Amino acid sequence: MESGGDRCSAEGNCSPDVVCEKHLFKSKLSESLVQLACSHHHCAFPLNRNELCIWNTATAQPLRLSGHHYSISAVSFGSKPNPLLVCSASRERVIVWNLDECTQKVQEGLTPRGIVIGTLLGMVLHVRFSPDDQQVAVCAGKWIYMLSAKNEVILAELDGHLAPVTAAEFCTWEKSMLVSVSEDRTFKVWNYSTGQLIYQSGVLTPAFPLLSLLIDEENKQIITGCAEGQLWIFSLISGHNYRCVALINLKKEQEKFCNKVWKSGKKIGEGQNTSKLCKTNNMRPEGSVETSLPVLLIEHCDFLICFRNEENISSALSTNYFWIGSSTGLLIINLANFELEGFLSYKDYSDLSIRFAGSCAITRKAVNGKVLCLITSMFEDIIAVLEVNLAALVRTQQTDFLLSRNKKSLSVIARCSLLTNSPLCKGLKKNLKEPSSKTFGVKSTVKDQPLVFHNKIKSSGYTAAPQMTMFSPNNNLKKKEVSKWKTTCKQKNKEYPLESYPPVKYEKEISVTCKSTPICCIEYSGDGEMLACGLADKAVLIFNSNLTNTYNVFAGHDGAVNSVGWSHDKKWLVSASEDRTLRVWSVCKNEPALILGKEKFLKTVRFAQFYFIDAFILLCCGSEFHLLSFHLDTTKDDLKRYKQRSVCKLVQKFPMASTMEITSLSAVNDFYSYIVLTAGSNRALEVFDLNAGCSTAVIPEAHTRSVYQICQNKGSSFSAQQPEAYNLFMTTAAGDGIKLWDLRTLRCERRFEGHSSHCYPCGIAVSPCGRFIASGSDDKCAYIYEMRSSTFSHKLGGHTDSVINVTFSPSSPQLTTATLDGKLQLFLP
Repeated sequence: MESGGDRCSAEGNCSPDVVCEKHLFKSKLSESLVQLACSHHHCAFPLNRNELCIWNTATAQPLRLSGHHYSISAVSFGSKPNPLLVCSASRERVIVWNLDECTQKVQEGLTPRGIVIGTLLGMVLHVRFSPDDQQVAVCAGKWIYMLSAKNEVILAELDGHLAPVTAAEFCTWEKSMLVSVSEDRTFKVWNYSTGQLIYQSGVLTPAFPLLSLLIDEENKQIITGCAEGQLWIFSLISGHNYRCVALINLKKEQEKFCNKVWKSGKKIGEGQNTSKLCKTNNMRPEGSVETSLPVLLIEHCDFLICFRNEENISSALSTNYFWIGSSTGLLIINLANFELEGFLSYKDYSDLSIRFAGSCAITRKAVNGKVLCLITSMFEDIIAVLEVNLAALVRTQQTDFLLSRNKKSLSVIARCSLLTNSPLCKGLKKNLKEPSSKTFGVKSTVKDQPLVFHNKIKSSGYTAAPQMTMFSPNNNLKKKEVSKWKTTCKQKNKEYPLESYPPVKYEKEISVTCKSTPICCIEYSGDGEMLACGLADKAVLIFNSNLTNTYNVFAGHDGAVNSVGWSHDKKWLVSASEDRTLRVWSVCKNEPALILGKEKFLKTVRFAQFYFIDAFILLCCGSEFHLLSFHLDTTKDDLKRYKQRSVCKLVQKFPMASTMEITSLSAVNDFYSYIVLTAGSNRALEVFDLNAGCSTAVIPEAHTRSVYQICQNKGSSFSAQQPEAYNLFMTTAAGDGIKLWDLRTLRCERRFEGHSSHCYPCGIAVSPCGRFIASGSDDKCAYIYEMRSSTFSHKLGGHTDSVINVTFSPSSPQLTTATLDGKLQLFLP
């Protein structure tokens, strides 16, 4: 029995355009736990126990095929559209039908017949055609039977699972490869031509069986889901050894998504529709039972094609999306950042006949922005064909980026002139004034002059420079090296190769000190000729880029050096330390040109850098960061040489909201930019516009743990020459992994995983070409990721301790890693 007509849903705040019940079928028996199938214009499902029903979306007429004597338990369409084949399986036989021939037989008044390709195989849970439609994989009990699609021949029997096999998929780019999942909670990789088991995974979940499987051809990954609502993603790339790329908890992602939609819905107002589930998600009535999210279906989602005319939908990175069908609704998962992009709950739509689904199938391709969804009821004997408007579903929920084009997006590049009341304008005015002698502590009155009225007095030892430190380190500076360094400082930046391979070849290793000393921070100069290192033993070292010589050693801090930063002209180096001081060093000298002492800061200075093309210094201290204007003067008065002539003035302090401490800060110094990025111990990211002098955006709960590093593609010839193209993204690192953010929309575009669960990244760097991300780790390895992949492409071993810092050279494709035991390693392509 069937009921026709379109039944569009509209209840409360739910949009009537989101989902529409196109057709409802009533069966004599429940068809809840069966494999359903959807193709471009057809839906296939069992009806009345042993009938196969094919519903054509174009004619809205069902085609009923008879040939089974027992209940049909699995249905699947062929891979090719012409001729379109469909396979149905029951306990006693497996039949392949040619839909064109069957339709023609019915029109001629004849009874259509299919080809029986298997008999008495047992309880079949899943069937799947091979890519060429020549073979059919039949999952019956613990076995997988490879059958010919043309006659009754068993080509291979795959035996190895310890419980019923629930799904199997063919690998399209590897000949004769099949992947299967089972109720034994493992997945296996087979060569179905030879019957050989290629790989067997461990047990993925303690108690819940694996129910569904999808192979992502573009990223060469397998995605499997269990009855508890967990998703696993594994890499099938050669050499990756089937490693786990990500583990997604759908319940947590759903809660996070609903909270985001509810908060944004309140801001948008009446024009924004939100699901009732999202509003009541955190207010579950007492005594109610939380529903599980069994993963009944995983299918590709034609997400981006629905938004071709939208400006901000298409990311610069290629992103895949897929549907998750559960008993309570449909979810859309972003395969790049592993987050929910949309959620449709059946119970939010009163006109839908089914509230809890037992089985689910959905079309891969969208037609006019709509997809067909076939579901069976878990408790009733009904089957429904739904039409889901993908664009309408996303529009009612994705307020953050669909409406972002109506707002002014962030720009790293300064696109307007300085405001008159801007902190930057005030600081620059102070800098432009010629410093007076009074400002720098040098008086011009006669009584303060030397007795003979000369600046220099030629007497024995009178003008000799006093010993500044008790023990001065040996700098190994020869005259030729000093001359070479000065010449290098004047050279222009080198051109970084546009196309380069990742630096994965080990070149050399050095120890920075005689004793084991942690290297707290490392940074290349803008021309890539020098490498600065801040050590836990209070020293700052400068090496040349190939780590063959030590060019300078700076001593003076009383605590571990937290950060080092180069000036744009490569003449100065700023360092911040645990001793609550900041020092600016002239690269060619040993004495600091500027010291800001403990009296200036109540807490440790975590980070410091030059900003606005060396016009300012940014530093973070506690829950705020400081904007400082400065003037550096290394000349000395022979009578008062201990008094520094450099000055530094506080322009403004910027507090980060609702945090105890700023854990990282990042800003561009190679071109004019008003944007400063901060991360706090409250797991939030905050964007400041220093032209306006205020916070302009906040990303709450950017990670599940505190962000300890923000990294931009800065300090390179690329960022100076093409800032528009290479400074659109920022990368953040926390204990839960690495994320890539689009600075224009403040959306997470990709999440990078692949480390062992107990090994967290210790430092990150972005290559100047913008193609690679390097990460340190406490498992004594460094990892290199490609921007278009969520798992690492190379693992650099051979370190003797935790890799706590990494950095790319801005002028050549080379990577330097720093370890906890004080060693630097250099890697080349």
